[in-house]
Amino acid sequence: DFATPRAILTGHDYEITCATICAELGLVISGSKEGPCLIHSMNGDLLRTLEGPETLEGPKNCLRPKLIQASREGHCVIYYENGLFCVFSVNGRLQATMETDDKIK
Repeated sequence: DFATPRAILTGHDYEITCATICAELGLVISGSKEGPCLIHSMNGDLLRTLEGPETLEGPKNCLRPKLIQASREGHCVIYYENGLFCVFSVNGRLQATMETDDKIK
């Protein structure tokens, strides 16, 4: 027996740096090196794009996701390499942000 992919997820232009699966909601959330985080269904359909706060736009302050975690209640926490935490709903709405100077791993 050979393992075959259940779905092929598309939409990122750069390498994937982090991803999580929320089996309870049937979602895959991924972040790439130079782009937004994407929410896909387990079937591979692109559902939403998670954009960081507008105040950090521009190439110098590009939001690069490092860690992603999703809850079964439908919240997604993303940690960006510049020390910014963002909480999104699975509908793509930014709910809260927090900055930290600590090194998170």
